[in-house]
Amino acid sequence: MAGFEQLLSAVDAASGQGEEAVLATVVKVEGSAYRRPGARMLISALGQTEGTISGGCLESEVARTAWWLTENGPALRSYSTAEDDEDGDVAVSFGLGCNGKVHILFERIDAPAGRMLMKGLRALQADGQGRAVATLISPSAGLGQRLLLTAAGELQGELPASLVSPVRSALNEALTQRRTSLHYFQQPEGEVQVLIEYLAPARRLVIFGGGHDAQPLVRMAKLLGWYVIVLDSRAHFARASRFPEADTVLLGQLDSSFDPLPLMQDASVAIMTHSLQQDAYWLAAALSSNAAYIGQLGPRDRTERLLREVSAQGGATHGLKRLYYPIGLDLGGDTPESVAMAMLAEMTAVLNGREGGMLKLRNASIHDLPSTRVHHQDATELSVQPVPLSSTEIV
Repeated sequence: MAGFEQLLSAVDAASGQGEEAVLATVVKVEGSAYRRPGARMLISALGQTEGTISGGCLESEVARTAWWLTENGPALRSYSTAEDDEDGDVAVSFGLGCNGKVHILFERIDAPAGRMLMKGLRALQADGQGRAVATLISPSAGLGQRLLLTAAGELQGELPASLVSPVRSALNEALTQRRTSLHYFQQPEGEVQVLIEYLAPARRLVIFGGGHDAQPLVRMAKLLGWYVIVLDSRAHFARASRFPEADTVLLGQLDSSFDPLPLMQDASVAIMTHSLQQDAYWLAAALSSNAAYIGQLGPRDRTERLLREVSAQGGATHGLKRLYYPIGLDLGGDTPESVAMAMLAEMTAVLNGREGGMLKLRNASIHDLPSTRVHHQDATELSVQPVPLSSTEIV
């Protein structure tokens, strides 16, 4: 989700000045690429940009050409990072030696499909519930048309009538599996490509403890686009003025008057109050929650003492498999900033199903498991091919 908040802010800024803007979206990748399908960049009328679609090699060319490409509607263009020059009609070549091709959809955000996507992103930002969106990416009259599946299961937008039913099934699957994939549908005019994209809500971080070492953790998490909640039972720590970048700062008492469980649903949790009483209370709550990650700051023997206390008081411990202590990766350093970096690195690795080791020692592909390409013979048959939509290398 990192980047949606900044993207929407840039859209608001352009609208406030009465300006149009162009949205450039990575819709397909062949070979090596830095960003994956769904990466977006906004280009203002003056050429200012927000977001990235590559490691920096494509942005200036995309910004330079975005406006004239979209003069007559959405446009699809390919960019090659291969070493050998290609036919200019096939792809704009950069000769980087990365052996990849990036396909980018250009569209004006004031067009119906663009407005609908922005509306969906705003709703996602407001309620924190994922969406799925289908975008027609075949170079045809319907290029850029979309269907959005809301969290309530409603369809918004427009696609050719013959595509609505099979696309809806693909959207439901994307929402359930939280996965982006490229689908090929047979139509009377031939095979068409539709990007079925899962729009994920921002990752959430709940920090129990409002000490000075929580401040860099808040700042770094916000750089990643996470939604950050800081909570403490001490009024002099639970102050918004101490954490201006946090989304929410709460004063929570150590009794039944406050229920932290809803806050921790699918969230990463860091317990770092430096108080035995508070840590024991919040750790017991976290272990009984459905948090995706639970980290306890402090020495191993201190945390094990806390666990014995939780167990002795009959607290639930079904979250032990999600508990990491001492919190953070072994990066070295003892400043609040270096500790915060180690904590966020471990959270990110766990959420991505990684070990957090060095990439030079990794035998598997750098990126996550490849998204699939799904070929639909008709409305009921499909053939799934595990072909990467994104790179196994970094440009």
